[in-house]
Amino acid sequence: MKRVVVKVGTHVLSEQNHLSKERMLNLVAFLVALMERYEVILVSSAAIAAGYTKLKLDKSILGNRQALAAIGQPYLIETYNKKLATFEKMGGQVLITAEDFDSRKRTKNAQNVVNTLISHGVLPIINENDATATEEIVFGDNDQLSAHAAHYFGADMLVILSDIDGYYNKDPRKHPDAFIRKVVHEIKEEELHLPFSPGTEFATGGIVTKLKAANFLLQRGGSMFMASGFDLQDAYAFLLHDRHEGGTLFCPSEEA
Repeated sequence: MKRVVVKVGTHVLSEQNHLSKERMLNLVAFLVALMERYEVILVSSAAIAAGYTKLKLDKSILGNRQALAAIGQPYLIETYNKKLATFEKMGGQVLITAEDFDSRKRTKNAQNVVNTLISHGVLPIINENDATATEEIVFGDNDQLSAHAAHYFGADMLVILSDIDGYYNKDPRKHPDAFIRKVVHEIKEEELHLPFSPGTEFATGGIVTKLKAANFLLQRGGSMFMASGFDLQDAYAFLLHDRHEGGTLFCPSEEA
């Protein structure tokens, strides 16, 4: 059975300072459908956003963001598990920092946990350990984490579900004639330094972090599919019906 890592961003999971329960339910229904065909690992953002729904702290202060992550992470997992329970499934929390991929022993331990959860039908739900990993909050993002998870946990593909529905040939907000590049085999160096544009005040990502994630995998022979997390139609079509209708596939040329 093939293995996929699905990463979902804060902008998809939250709206107006609250978790979007409807979008989370739609996401979980999609993940459960995927679990019938693939081994699935979820990388989920939104711990800080979830924490802010419980305690309104100034997010510009790093210590407050760490506190919000500490409050929000269990609430986020609880919310996922309530949704998963409607499908008679459950999730298991796996908190990871960048250091876990720098140590062979720690990487192996993380692999063992993920593999054990999957073998028992449990959905691994990964997030950065933002409550203690100061550097990750300031500089990190879950796009990079998900790319590392896909590589080190032996996934066949990374799927990023975002407010960005594909990789356009130019900025669609400025150019009405912009179109999505459906297949990308190589990312140029200048594309990795485009202007930074995160989606929300809680988000740390943007198109550049997604391109960096794709580039990380392409350099190692891996693949990534990016599509909308608001409307999962393209993700369903690609992953469950073998139709590439929308979204962008980043893959080595021989896989096209």
